[in-house]
Amino acid sequence: MTAPTEAGWLEGRLAPVPDEIDATGLEVTGALPPELTGRYFRNGPNPLPGRPSGHWFTGPGMIHGVRLRGGRAEWYRNRWVRTRTFTDKNARFVGDDGTLDFTAVPANTHVIPHGDRILALVEIGLPHEITPEIGTVGPCDFGGTLTTAMTAHPKRDPVTGELLFFGYGVLPPHLTYHRLSADGARIVESREIPVPGPTMMHDFAITEHHVIWLDLPVVFDLDLAVKGRGMPFRWDDAYGARLGVMPRDAAGEVRWFEIDPCYVFHVGNAHEDGAGRIMLDGVRYRPEDFAASWREIGGSANPAQDAAESDTAHLYRWALDPATGRVAEEQLDDRAVEFPTHDDARTGLRHRYLYTVAGHAVVKYDLRDGSSSAREFGDSASVGEAVFVPAEGARAEDEGWLLAVVSGASSAELLVLDAADLSRTASVRLPRRVPAGFHGSWIPDARRGHPAA
Repeated sequence: MTAPTEAGWLEGRLAPVPDEIDATGLEVTGALPPELTGRYFRNGPNPLPGRPSGHWFTGPGMIHGVRLRGGRAEWYRNRWVRTRTFTDKNARFVGDDGTLDFTAVPANTHVIPHGDRILALVEIGLPHEITPEIGTVGPCDFGGTLTTAMTAHPKRDPVTGELLFFGYGVLPPHLTYHRLSADGARIVESREIPVPGPTMMHDFAITEHHVIWLDLPVVFDLDLAVKGRGMPFRWDDAYGARLGVMPRDAAGEVRWFEIDPCYVFHVGNAHEDGAGRIMLDGVRYRPEDFAASWREIGGSANPAQDAAESDTAHLYRWALDPATGRVAEEQLDDRAVEFPTHDDARTGLRHRYLYTVAGHAVVKYDLRDGSSSAREFGDSASVGEAVFVPAEGARAEDEGWLLAVVSGASSAELLVLDAADLSRTASVRLPRRVPAGFHGSWIPDARRGHPAA
């Protein structure tokens, strides 16, 4: 990996755009499926002109949106999420008295629909509600029932419709589990999960009956936080690495499984195999790769993004057996990948397909037969996370499309791929370059409470 410059997150594919724009009547190549009627939103850091951030992770969130309807691409627009740190440059997450302001956050990592809201997420604070036109409504605590931070990777239970998530904290409680009602009105369950210390828990997984925790050795460092430069987290060999299996019905405590030291930014999915075991798929970083890249970049870029262009992170499966206490891990591919996605209707259930990004390609894994296929793009292309959208009345798990932003040095397109064979269905030419970012969602008009306009 080549070490970036001191402000590497302000250059190349990560370079921010300087303003907000609107464009209508976008050029389409190929034929957009008419049933793709809704919005594709993608979030990512984008520092303000004259106010550069000290780390790529900390830049204010900017959402890039494309409106599709009836086979047309009606508009593109981009908007910063107006959090307190955006509107007030003096706002601070940690006050002089040590209190935390969960609204003084960048809201730059993910954007999801739930109930009648669209939420911009970052793991250190409250979600911020935005409108279908990407205006900022403000911070959301679900009627005062959320009192911790909220992960940027919640999981919607496809059976109950509830949103399961957690908040981690540098101060106790270090980990809190939450369950949000299907209508998004209020938190219906919260419980503290005892862990040894403050780790950077970026993601987790669920199954039909369990929650899977990732308690891994990237920990909060107060000295780094006081210095105020870069990310206040570091690799800690002494912390250890373990996965936790927690019953969702609160009938039992977490069962912890020690694993080989590693880090996982993103899980693919998890399920119960019918024989009592929990199967977890995720992108695994070896200690030497994560620690070296974290040290090399000095907190100026993102190992998760770089992994797709180096040999640092690979798709793994862990098999956890609560009956025996044993855990087995298996590397599923030699290819370096990141940003795994799947059909959200299969979250927590047995799944056949995962989609990832590998360098300049989108990769599809068939977990039933162990095969994979890739759609390659040019060497200059920056390929974003591929979001799966199922076709109406789909009979096969991969019957649908993958939406991803692919950017070049000065241009970008929203690509629509046939998920069954990764062939190009259509692309929408965007009016500007889109910086490399994090995560996004397809928000269909059919969603309850979502206006058709």
